[in-house]
Formats: sequence, structure tokens, C-alpha cells
Amino acid sequence: MKKYTYTESKDTRSGFGAGLLAAGRKNPEVVALCADLVGSLKMQDFINEFPERFVQVGIAEANMIGIAAGLTIGGKIPFTGTFANFSTGRVYDQIRQSVAYSDKNVKICASHAGLTLGEDGATHQILEDIGLMKMLPGMTVINPCDYNQTKAATEAIAEFHGPVYLRFGRPVVPVFTPADQKFEIGKAWMVNEGKDVSIFATGHLVWEAILAGEKLAEMGIDAEIINIHTIKPLDEEAVLKSAAKTGCVVTCEEHNRYGGLGESIAQLLSTNTPTPMEFVAVDDSFGESGTPAQLMKKYGLDSSNIIEAVQKVMKRK
Repeated sequence: MKKYTYTESKDTRSGFGAGLLAAGRKNPEVVALCADLVGSLKMQDFINEFPERFVQVGIAEANMIGIAAGLTIGGKIPFTGTFANFSTGRVYDQIRQSVAYSDKNVKICASHAGLTLGEDGATHQILEDIGLMKMLPGMTVINPCDYNQTKAATEAIAEFHGPVYLRFGRPVVPVFTPADQKFEIGKAWMVNEGKDVSIFATGHLVWEAILAGEKLAEMGIDAEIINIHTIKPLDEEAVLKSAAKTGCVVTCEEHNRYGGLGESIAQLLSTNTPTPMEFVAVDDSFGESGTPAQLMKKYGLDSSNIIEAVQKVMKRK
């Protein structure tokens, strides 16, 4: 098992803020819009440097999406920012009609995704957003794992033409990917090569998969861990190659088991090479208030749950 260490923990939303500023410095067409959550989205540095390229829409998320779509007509590259719940569920019609159907170059950037925004509770958490967004034709869906990868992803989508949903979170998590990484949209990242089981993880669950992999190695189980940061388009070649090698699969995500990464991988495997599979995800439930750690444990999203899923799926090989 390859060892991963870290010297600091940061929130992935801060990676977005840093990436937005870097993208703005590279390209004068990059603009930002926010729905009254500048602090939560870490957009202040961009605003300080480029005040003329920022629009504070206020608590009017549907208007924000419409304005962003309009800005693309003049060649701008708009990044919208609010909580994931308000970035998707509240404005789904506007995204479908004005962005996806029209193939507008809008970057929908969503913080506080999943359970780990914590104490704000179920009304602010969302566990359906990946499913909502991946079903839209032409929509790219990205869910990076740490600060560095979120920063790199933010810079990469500024150079990519087409609608994008970029998902990130509130809690501080270990920073373990390289600061100088090249983010390739649609290309999975091999975390650890193994031969006994394939663990496909996304977002905050990548670090939990690494922790699980270390414990599995002590148990004599050689886990292959792959970071699926781009859920759509899915790196089908990487998934099929790994599943063929190991013969069993576990998917890990901070999302409902319906509609997320696991469902995409299950569809791919069932139509190519049916493979025993287990899901580490929220089991068709809304969340509740609690600390991120408490919620991850209660809803079965920590390293111990990944280990249990691995042990279960390996018996089905």
C-alpha cells in the first residue's frame, strides 16, 4: 500500500477560491457571480483583485443562473457560487433550459455539498445533486478530493468549453495531492495499485478510502484505490481495466446511493463485464444536524464502512 501523508488540512471550498483567483489572473474573460455567500464560497480574493468582474446577485439563485447564461453570449466565462443545495435543486429548471439545453459555457460551482456541511442540517445538505446534474445532456460533473485538487480543477474548467458542475465542501480535510498537479477532466487518478479489490472513491471519501486501504493491507488485502474526480464523463477505460484485474468493486461517495458515482459504475459494469459490487453511500435518506465526523459515521461513510464493504464483496468473487 502506497503511503500518503499530509502536513495540513484545508477545506476544499478554499481550493475553489484560490483556483478562481488564479483562473481570473490567467483569463480576463473569467467573471464571478454569487448569491449572497461570498464568505462561504471564498470569493473575496477574486473580488478584491477584480471588482469589476464580480456580480453580487443576492438571494436570487435562479436569476444568477440566468445572468450567467447571458454573460456567455458576450464571451465571458461565468463562475456561479452558492451552496450545492441552492446551486442545483433550487434552480434546476434554469440550469436545464438556459445552460444545459443551450450548451452555455457556465461553471456552476457548489460548496457545502453532501452531509459534511454539518450542523446546518437536512434543509441545507444535498445528497441528490450529482444525480441531478449528471442526467443533464452535455453537463460535466466534477467532485475533487482535497484543497490542491479543487484548486487545479477550478483552473482547468476555466479552460474547458461547456457547462460544468463543480462540487466541493465545507470541512477541513487532509491535503495529500500535489500542489503542482495537472488536472485532467475525465481522467481517473490512480491512488494505489492493487490486485484484490477495486475501490472507486470520489470527493471526501478518497481520503477515507486511503485510510481503509492501509488497514486492509495489514489484513493482507491488496486494494486498488482510484480517485474518480470526474463523475461525468466517467473514465470508463480505467474502471473496466481495474475491475477486470481485481474481480470485485466498492464505490465510495458522500451522496445518495441512487444517482451517484456508484450507479454510473454499476451501469458501466453491467453492460460490459458484470462484477460483484458494493456501495458505500447514504442509503436513500436525508441528512440531519451534527458534526461532519458524526454524520459520516452515522450514515456509513467512513473508513470502517469501506473495510466492511470490501470484506463483503470479496466473498462474492
